[in-house]
Amino acid sequence: MQSQTPQISWLRSYYFGRAVFSIAWIAAAVLFRGQPVVVAFLLVIYPAWDAVANLADGQVNGGLIANPSQTLNVVVSTVTALAVIVAVSHSAYAVLAVFGVWAILSGLLQLSTGATRWRRYGAQWAMILSGAQSAVAGGYMISQSLGSVTPTILDIVPYAGFGAFYFLLSAIWLAATANRNAHA
Repeated sequence: MQSQTPQISWLRSYYFGRAVFSIAWIAAAVLFRGQPVVVAFLLVIYPAWDAVANLADGQVNGGLIANPSQTLNVVVSTVTALAVIVAVSHSAYAVLAVFGVWAILSGLLQLSTGATRWRRYGAQWAMILSGAQSAVAGGYMISQSLGSVTPTILDIVPYAGFGAFYFLLSAIWLAATANRNAHA
């Protein structure tokens, strides 16, 4: 267990950092929702951040070859960021559809990463649940993108909010577990 301590410490910090980013993104989305250039930037930066975060986490936890679900998530999130750039110039419906497809794919990949990590680190139930919920949310976003009500960045805020919640919950859970183990 001693050799896992740096990885668990990393995961705790990583999950906390992901939560903080998502909360800041939500605040910016709400604050700047009427400014198209800022909204476009926020829509592109969200999946781009996910790609960078998965890249860093995969490298810290044995490398990208040892973490195929994260490697694929880096690719999916990078392609999504590029697709959002194209979709932003097309329509809000297209943006929401791209986010929906990304939520499904990245959610299933996060679920896979969480299931794999459960064997090594435990306490991954929140990440597994988050991945599953992401996939369901993606389906909902796609259905909304086919509707008649014009989507806005605020349609993505709940998705980011649940992500922030699950990342924060995972960070707290790992911190509590480490504290409990230190005092056992």
